[in-house]
Amino acid sequence: MTLPRRWPVTGYPPAFKASAVWHAAALAGCVTLPAAWPWWLAGTALNHAVVTAAGLWPRSSLLGPNWTQLPATAANAQALALTLDDGPDPDVTPRVLDLLDACAVRVTFFCIGGRAQRYPALVREMAARGHAVENHSQRHVHTFSVMGMRSLAREIEAAQHTLADITGVRPAFFRAPAGLRNVLLEPVLQRLDLRLAAWTRRGFDTREGNPDLVAKRLLHGLAGRDILLLHDGNPALTEAGRPVLLDVLPRVIDAARAQGLRFVTLREAAGF
Repeated sequence: MTLPRRWPVTGYPPAFKASAVWHAAALAGCVTLPAAWPWWLAGTALNHAVVTAAGLWPRSSLLGPNWTQLPATAANAQALALTLDDGPDPDVTPRVLDLLDACAVRVTFFCIGGRAQRYPALVREMAARGHAVENHSQRHVHTFSVMGMRSLAREIEAAQHTLADITGVRPAFFRAPAGLRNVLLEPVLQRLDLRLAAWTRRGFDTREGNPDLVAKRLLHGLAGRDILLLHDGNPALTEAGRPVLLDVLPRVIDAARAQGLRFVTLREAAGF
């Protein structure tokens, strides 16, 4: 059965096309004007530096469409999206789910496929409580941003199948491990009907155990259409040994509501 697409097919991003054209031109130049090879080499090195820098900047859209804010629609004007990465975690995630229920907030969980396979009941619980479950790769490997197209496809598609099998719903969004990627990612995402999602601001809660500092980073300049990043997987601990996320979430939720903002999942913001 062919499932309907949710995202338009826009083809290879301009950066991909420009890089391919340059490499072809440099190769032809080395053949026709071999004496100028240092210039062709320098141009190629510059090309690589630009696309690498774009891949190391999680909020960049140079390598393809990338959600760093919610779409600019009237419905999203006063909306916020809380996104939680790297779960599920057997200790932290259940407490997060209960906290969110108590606050009547729905969030977007970017789950690692391998962890979802170990704790499928937690992923099903996320979905049952009204949260969105999205793709954060199958293994969350540190070499993700230097993978070739086939390896990227295997890694992302494996997580896509894992999460869809567990929840019955195929993910619509993808977030790269640590937000790092390369110029080959967007064609893979288009084939799998996924949209890249980064964030507006993050709390750095995997290495900062002070709830005041984490909350301050998330709330500074807070406005409608923001996408906030926290982690239910591998969160830093407070001095009392408590996952910092559990102290930060209520502060962020209360502050946002005091500004008249409401919380939506990325799917809701997209109109799915």
